[in-house]
Amino acid sequence: MKEKFLLKEEKNLYKIENYFKIGGYNSLKKVLKLSSHNIIEEVKKSRLLGRGGAGFPTGKKWEFTAMQKDSPKYVIANADESEPGTFKDRILLERNPHLVIEGTIIAGYAIGAELGFIFIRGEYFDAYQILKQALEEAKKYNLLGENILESGFNFDIKIYQGAGTYMSGEETALLESMEGKRPCARSKPPYPAQFGFLGKPTLINNVETLANIPLILEKGGDWYSKIGVENSSGIKLFALSGNVKKPGVYELPLGITLRELIEKYGEGMEGGKFRCALPGGISSTLITEIDINLDYASLKKAGSMLGSGAIIVFNERVDILDVCLNILEFFYEESCGFCVPCREGIKKAKLILENIIKEKGNWEDLEKLKKLNEVMFLVSNCGLGQVALSTLVSAIDKFKDEFLKRIRK
Repeated sequence: MKEKFLLKEEKNLYKIENYFKIGGYNSLKKVLKLSSHNIIEEVKKSRLLGRGGAGFPTGKKWEFTAMQKDSPKYVIANADESEPGTFKDRILLERNPHLVIEGTIIAGYAIGAELGFIFIRGEYFDAYQILKQALEEAKKYNLLGENILESGFNFDIKIYQGAGTYMSGEETALLESMEGKRPCARSKPPYPAQFGFLGKPTLINNVETLANIPLILEKGGDWYSKIGVENSSGIKLFALSGNVKKPGVYELPLGITLRELIEKYGEGMEGGKFRCALPGGISSTLITEIDINLDYASLKKAGSMLGSGAIIVFNERVDILDVCLNILEFFYEESCGFCVPCREGIKKAKLILENIIKEKGNWEDLEKLKKLNEVMFLVSNCGLGQVALSTLVSAIDKFKDEFLKRIRK
């Protein structure tokens, strides 16, 4: 697929006049004449899955939120990507902020909301300024505010800056943060669609998810569903990093192989041959198959996940144990500390791995780490604790000899 839709080649799309030239906001004009039901049905036809990590069907999420009787309702566009290797949302907001704004307005109209928020990572200073200017431009052209385009629909968007914590990216911790509380994940159910911001129904979508909406409403859900592969429709922003010659964000159909992403777009390996990769960032498990398809179903079948599409590639010279320790140190620092399994489990795993690296461990430590992972997955309060040891345990399975070399005889 040569044509780009999210990251178009046209320059300066952050300026609304240039966005208009490529048909910007035409989808919004179209949907303001449609019913909420028709819009949601079109999104469901597209088979669009959430692009933030969980991969939940977007149309079903919209439908469930729209069904709620309580009001007011809210829309939150989540751009709080804070995990190592994730940077697609920043690029999207810096290059095409009006696409995200248009998708957010359409979402608000579809579920019956009058206020939306874009929750942006606090360190994204340039993206914040670009987004702020884009929102002001949208208001100037009556695309935000009261009686949008004389349709009778009122909707506004505010920016909320995160305070630098990784946990705020989790949707319920994000809500806690917006309400001025410590960003710890809430127990579910109830889900945000039922009891979200200020206790009201709230639709939370990743900004990349929302950026796909204008395209779906322009071309049609059936057209969009034919892009990609079965069970993983559409286009995806892949954030490629690690030991490749040309890291960056690449807009490609779901189902492309890891080999093609590395060799065609990343211009090949840097510093050595391919050894393994994390296909869904540091929350995923290591894969050693370079010809694997990068889509939700294929990676799930392989025991890993696509997540947000942060592809971190490692060459044969990388010390896998050091990689695992770096990941544990990140999760140790970013855990909110609310639940004991996560707080103490990561700490324990980190100590065990440090001992192994110092050649003070024993073979029983490997089984301890696997058991610890099982417990944390079952009883942790949120996704952080459930996946914190994923890379480590997969490394033990796939590169056991590397661990045994460091273990005391």
